[in-house]
Amino acid sequence: MTGRRSTRSTFLPRLHRPARAAARSAGAVVACASLAVACGVIPGATGGSGDGPIKVMTWAPSDTNATNKPGMPAFAQAYARWINANGGINGRKLTVLTCNDRNESIAAAKCARRAVKEDVVAVIGSYSQYSNSFFPPLESAGIPYIGGYGVTNAEFTSPLSYPVNGGQPTLLAGLGKELAASCGPTTLIRPDTIAGDELPVLLDSGLTSGGHQSASDLRAAEDATEYSVQSAQALGDATADPAKKGCVIPALGDRTDTFMDSFRRVREEFPAVRTAMAMGSVDQTVIDASGGRSGPYEGSYITGWYPVETDKRWDPMKKVISEKAFGDNRIDAADAGVQTTWIAYTVFKAVVESLGDGEVASNTVRRALNDGLEIKTGGLTPTLRWDFQADLASVGFPRLVNADVTLQVVRQGRLVAARKGFTDVTKTLQTAEVN
Repeated sequence: MTGRRSTRSTFLPRLHRPARAAARSAGAVVACASLAVACGVIPGATGGSGDGPIKVMTWAPSDTNATNKPGMPAFAQAYARWINANGGINGRKLTVLTCNDRNESIAAAKCARRAVKEDVVAVIGSYSQYSNSFFPPLESAGIPYIGGYGVTNAEFTSPLSYPVNGGQPTLLAGLGKELAASCGPTTLIRPDTIAGDELPVLLDSGLTSGGHQSASDLRAAEDATEYSVQSAQALGDATADPAKKGCVIPALGDRTDTFMDSFRRVREEFPAVRTAMAMGSVDQTVIDASGGRSGPYEGSYITGWYPVETDKRWDPMKKVISEKAFGDNRIDAADAGVQTTWIAYTVFKAVVESLGDGEVASNTVRRALNDGLEIKTGGLTPTLRWDFQADLASVGFPRLVNADVTLQVVRQGRLVAARKGFTDVTKTLQTAEVN
């Protein structure tokens, strides 16, 4: 795919009624038991067998007209240089292969097939919208997918997926929960697609949990190139009650920046209106590119998966960047993709260390994860542990184990913490439901 994002059918999982979802979740456990795909029974790739290097892969799109995350594979290679300079993992070198999925289904499948051919132990800290293309080869070979960016349904349902964040579901539910007490009339602008139909449900689950009424649902063409009409309508809705500051929430993925450009031009008459969005639509790199403190995001509230970049808990990651990135401008410590990759490799390192002198292979990595290994990430996430009885399995998210979000705000062009600590939206998501 080039030029624009796809239908975003992979952007969010569809929520289901609990009874039906629970039945499917139970069926998935039975299927796992019979197929042994995620239970560490079938043979897997052995890219770490013996005393040779442990071979893994990280992929992400770059040099495209849509989403680009070049910092993720670039950081993965810097991490390998750093870990190898410090004795490796359990004394073994780490080899990181990288691949450009180009935001194309065919390229994503090629990356996965290359991972199989190269006998990698795991795919780690990666971004791709095309789970329907990359998961089948990985699943056939038993290769775990650790720490994807959380943009596809399969990342929260596949038994070979080990996500480290809660993707868009947690960000939108958390955004609604955080803004319920401070927003007046609220308007959501989202793509007029099947996947877009799920976004109001997630946002409203948070708003209503805080006693707020549901947001107005404003749709826009997925491939829109400007949003002046939607901006004017959203401002009208948000200022319907002059006694309360209204909120406008764009959830347009790659098009959020385009919306904000249109919104800025018609917003001048309504300076009191607040904007808010989820980290999946904007991060510090987008804010910088749009003008920083003079850009349209100044003052916006944003929910994220992790602490802000200035938090000291990121210091170990920043040390890797300063020592081994060699001034690589693709790697930004404030990029949520780079941060996700750091956490994913932290998970993988802990798994390999737990194996001791045993074989490091895709099946042993899966077995360690599936057997309830608890992994700490230095406070950047809650303790991570994956199993098939996760709290959110009943609503269609059996692999979602981190439902914590942070609330951030853009001040003087930088994302800073708007509230200390994390907000757990597990119970909020458990109430989210569509027919």
